[in-house]
Amino acid sequence: MNDAIKTVWEAIDNDRDYVVELTRDLVKIPSVNPKFQQEPDINRESEVQDLLQARLDGMGFETERWDVFPDRPNVVADLPGNEDNSLILCGHVDVVPVGDASAWQRDPFGGEIADGRIWGRGAVDMKGGVAACIAAAHALKTAGISLAGRLSIHTVVDEEAGGFGAMDAVRRGKLAKSAIIAEPTWGDIVPAEGGLTWARVTIFGKQAHAGWRFNSIWPQHHTPDRLEPGVNAVELAARFIYALRDFESARCRNRAHPLVPAGLATINPGVMRGGAGLGEDGEPVLMTNAAIIPDVATIMLDYKFMPDENFEDVKAEFEAFLHSFAGTDPWMRDHPPKVEWDMFGLNFPPMNTPVDHPLINSLVERAGQAQVTPPVIKGFEAVTDAAHYAGAGVIPVIYGASGDGFHGNNECVEIDSLVESTKVIAAAVIDMCKVN
Repeated sequence: MNDAIKTVWEAIDNDRDYVVELTRDLVKIPSVNPKFQQEPDINRESEVQDLLQARLDGMGFETERWDVFPDRPNVVADLPGNEDNSLILCGHVDVVPVGDASAWQRDPFGGEIADGRIWGRGAVDMKGGVAACIAAAHALKTAGISLAGRLSIHTVVDEEAGGFGAMDAVRRGKLAKSAIIAEPTWGDIVPAEGGLTWARVTIFGKQAHAGWRFNSIWPQHHTPDRLEPGVNAVELAARFIYALRDFESARCRNRAHPLVPAGLATINPGVMRGGAGLGEDGEPVLMTNAAIIPDVATIMLDYKFMPDENFEDVKAEFEAFLHSFAGTDPWMRDHPPKVEWDMFGLNFPPMNTPVDHPLINSLVERAGQAQVTPPVIKGFEAVTDAAHYAGAGVIPVIYGASGDGFHGNNECVEIDSLVESTKVIAAAVIDMCKVN
């Protein structure tokens, strides 16, 4: 271990309380994403950013702050340096709702310490990770380490609802050569995650009165006294769901990546609506009258793909499947379903950082030195803000502490793991940014 890393690790060991108290302070400020629950007392992302910006200003960072949404600001802070050795440390400040507070054993926003853990909503997902990034920078300053490359710290909003804070930072050109996203990984190194988009499939039928449904079920040659049959879009959509399952199974059987679970490329039909008339929002207008043969059905898909897949290829494959499905029915051949991609602006590009990248090598070596449990290189099943940086050409890796209860009751982060991750992040900063 080189002298700079030894010195900064000593600074962290001598002031373990820094990352612990910062994590507690962050947890005590409720910052529930208002897209899930709107209450001024708990939608306090801006207050979290006030605290973080003050810390970063005090360490000599050049800070920039702007609202992504009203009173929901990003903070980006830089220590100037060369771009060839630039590195981003990133974390989000929004959290998911508490849910049933009576199911919690401790105050969800109390930041209580017990059993070697800090308890509260956001402790592990991911205010502990944000605190570890700030604490790593604090230790570098305390140790008198001067970095050659630019170190940037991004604290962003709205990750839990699609990552629009990170997307906005990327859109504004807040980039670097590489990035550590300090989400909880239980000390493992995560260089790969699949891509994700939301897609809406609209299937068209023909509206008619349900009383004359027999015209559709038992059609005869058209005669003047027989009404023209309707076409039930909901029934067509049900056939689509079955066909989609077969298509999904084929994708999952024939797609593999060494770091992610087999079958990751799932396509979940999460929301289905059927009814009469197509509204300006692309959804059925009337969904309360069963006496109408519906002429519109929409299916919202949570569409995952593999870390090494190209989104344009993914789209082309699905659109070919949809065309083939429509070809099985004379009505749909003439009135083909349509698909819309990136619904609500939701799109997570895949992340596929090479396992021999210098940042991976650094994290593996330093985690092996600092952690009680040796790290494992693995992929991530869900999606994070790492995707948005990867999509902009940054080389990201996910790495962070251990804990429990994220998106559930009794959330917590393990203090020893939090300190370990602070050490590993600080060492990776030295390895990647170099020292003067």
